[in-house]
Amino acid sequence: MVEIRPFHLFPSFDTVEDERQHRKQRLAAGFRLFAKFGYDEGTAGHITARDPEFPDRFWVNPFGLDFAALKASDLICIDEAGEIVVGDRPLNAAAFTIHAQIHQARPEVVAAAHSHSMHGKALASMHETIWPITQDSCAFYNDCALLDDFTGVVLDVEEGKRIAATLGDKKAIILANHGPLTVGTSVESAVWWFITLDRSAHAQLLAMAAGGPKRIDDENAAITYNQIGNELAGWFQALPMFDRIIKEQPDLLD
Repeated sequence: MVEIRPFHLFPSFDTVEDERQHRKQRLAAGFRLFAKFGYDEGTAGHITARDPEFPDRFWVNPFGLDFAALKASDLICIDEAGEIVVGDRPLNAAAFTIHAQIHQARPEVVAAAHSHSMHGKALASMHETIWPITQDSCAFYNDCALLDDFTGVVLDVEEGKRIAATLGDKKAIILANHGPLTVGTSVESAVWWFITLDRSAHAQLLAMAAGGPKRIDDENAAITYNQIGNELAGWFQALPMFDRIIKEQPDLLD
């Protein structure tokens, strides 16, 4: 008989300060993972986490700080007006323009992740989303939007609102000629969705180059989505990566 072991549960916290510190440490771990996967390119890219006490504020990486060196104590906190309320490092204007609108439009979203990953931006150049051609890619079945035009670096608040509106209630969006963005109800899930999206984009591009992939039928794509595309699955699948990066690079917790 197979032994059924207790399933991991979402963490709980005694104080809001403990929860804030946990989110900041997970956010720092997310940046270290992005660096490890090669998602850092110059000063591009940002991951945000909503503050648990002040929902109109979010934590983000300072502009120009290497993902591979980022620690929890380096993060800055931004309010809905774009003012830095914690920290003294500069803010990436595009990070505010994009993420503030998403956090305002989606109160259930804790974290959002965006970077110019190689396979994500290659897919974005084709104005395509993720197709249901593998088990893993079914996590995005009917759950990946496309912003089908490019207007330059996102510095206009109205463009940020357009991104948030196009994302709608989905967990991922491909910004045409730009790159992917993912959201989650935890830092872990938002980071996991980004990583698995980029890997799915890689598989899709390889299959397209090889002569045309066969799509999974709608019924089985939907079944698979319900199994691996939910927030609990996203959070849980991220845990081994987070455990590993913290063990390898414990200074990120500082």
